[in-house]
Amino acid sequence: MAHAAEHEYTTTGLSNRKMLMWVFLGSDCLFFGALIATYMVYRGQSLVGPYPVDIISVPVTTISTFVLLMSSFAMVQALAATNADNKRAIVGWLLATAFLGSIFIGFQIFEFNSFKNEGLTLAGNLFGATFFTLTGFHGAHVTLGIIWLLCMAVLGAKGRLGPGTALDVEILGLYWHFVDIVWIVIFTLLYLIGGFDAGPVALPGG
Repeated sequence: MAHAAEHEYTTTGLSNRKMLMWVFLGSDCLFFGALIATYMVYRGQSLVGPYPVDIISVPVTTISTFVLLMSSFAMVQALAATNADNKRAIVGWLLATAFLGSIFIGFQIFEFNSFKNEGLTLAGNLFGATFFTLTGFHGAHVTLGIIWLLCMAVLGAKGRLGPGTALDVEILGLYWHFVDIVWIVIFTLLYLIGGFDAGPVALPGG
């Protein structure tokens, strides 16, 4: 067992699994970076509406953003409970994190339906194409995280999580915090900065 533990760690001092997660998150940063860059390149270039200023509701999305940020706090508590070997708290905080993430997804589904009813679709204009692609992929990441959280909660209910398996919860936490950080960037660029964009400005003499 000691021999196996030696090979669990790389020359960086990180375990193989944690290093693999960091590599995955690094590649995911490039993926979301490309989507965000695409959105910014085509920002304000939709020739037809609806435009962000017509449909985006910053107050509503601010609430869902707060909920997602609170889920990161719950994830931190889940890891702390794991290290403390508090079985009940482990399950409780994991379920709380999944619940808060589900509320965020519920807000996103509501928002998508509202936008669709107001005429914004994936194929309707450049804003719709870039907006739904970026936020949709983020929502898919959150959904995957919720499934992962529920699976870990089941393991916790079976008494299979504790200090000896804290790395499993920590790796899950890295993924969840990454998803939250990405959303902060998306919320800032798409809602706080881009939420008031109207149609393309006509050039003088155009």
